[in-house]
Amino acid sequence: MKAKFRRYWREILIFLSIMGPGIITANVDNDAGGITTYSVAGAHFGYSLIWSFIPIIIALVVIQEMCSRMAVVTGKGLADLIREEFGVRVTFYAMAVLIFSNLFNTISEFAGIAASAELFGISKYVLVPLCALFVWWLIVKGTYKSVEKVFLVACVFYLSYIISGFLSRPDWNEVVKSSIKPQLHFDKAYLFMLMGVIGTTIAPWMQFYQQASVVEKEIKLKNYKYSRLDVIIGAFVVNIVAVFIVIVCADTLFKNGIRIDTAKDAALALKPLAGQYCFYLFAFGLLNASIFSACILPLSTAYSVCEGMGWEVGVNRRFREAPQFYTLYTAIIIIGAAVILIPNLKLIPIMLISQAANGILLPFVLIFMLLLVNNKRLMGKYTNSKIYNIFAVLTILVMIGLSITLLLASFIK
Repeated sequence: MKAKFRRYWREILIFLSIMGPGIITANVDNDAGGITTYSVAGAHFGYSLIWSFIPIIIALVVIQEMCSRMAVVTGKGLADLIREEFGVRVTFYAMAVLIFSNLFNTISEFAGIAASAELFGISKYVLVPLCALFVWWLIVKGTYKSVEKVFLVACVFYLSYIISGFLSRPDWNEVVKSSIKPQLHFDKAYLFMLMGVIGTTIAPWMQFYQQASVVEKEIKLKNYKYSRLDVIIGAFVVNIVAVFIVIVCADTLFKNGIRIDTAKDAALALKPLAGQYCFYLFAFGLLNASIFSACILPLSTAYSVCEGMGWEVGVNRRFREAPQFYTLYTAIIIIGAAVILIPNLKLIPIMLISQAANGILLPFVLIFMLLLVNNKRLMGKYTNSKIYNIFAVLTILVMIGLSITLLLASFIK
């Protein structure tokens, strides 16, 4: 009995030392844009979209697991592998689109910080620069271990949405029924919202960041099962949080006939309906998510571009050792924060541009991934099985279809 207990305890300790990349990457998916999408989904359609989070979990696990597996087996990031296998020219164009997309996504995250500032009665001209300085200092002055610990703590604060969900006192029988029994509608608004909810699941930066962070953490093949568990837990946690965002908005705003356009609107509308504590928890969740994502998105960009161009990369390196890495990271933060401080800025065009860039890049990234993970020269016996390939291809086809549809819908009214 003691030997079995020691073995279990040893397994837990190993997992705790390995976990991070999967959980962190998945949780960043609940950024300011994601929170807005889920808030609007709950406020406009009640519980009727909750069922969609089950296939979302499957899609996230399938895609991100392949990234982790490639990282552990090859010891290289995704951009590095694309450059080696498909050439510098292809990599250059992919990285150009990624920089463009992530820059506008970062601007959206600082917009979330500005919205949070207004909710807490703080000037955005104070909070946005302070947050920009914090995320810059965290990466430039930290190491991978210290940065990862901060990111994992940030993941814990997503619990604020779960707590706010319980405070709204939903009908749990109705929630469970909606989860296992799809409520399909075929009107344009419902279908567009469904595509939006599923489409926020996987963005191009996620694959680059997760694979790069697994490489930098130096996770070995013998410990891969723990890395896979990290991916699975991350997929479940991020979607549980998303479900609770939908629940709190469905149980308060939808039932009272209140419709919203942003996460900020949701927080303000919750105050008289669900109480001050629920309002503050929701607003704090938005601030935490925005700061977290404003740090990860520039970091993902720096990882990807520097890997693709063959430059030195990594948080464990100092500025003089990886000047391109830190310069790009710094530039994206400065631009992202500075744009939000422009008076009377319209954010809708920025969000449409970032969504369009994601829609253009994602199909290529997913196809590259599938080709790489099935390359026996690279992966040896760790290529996809036939069954896994079927799931992967179906997932990728669905994600590509959604990306193209959302891209077209963004510009066709």
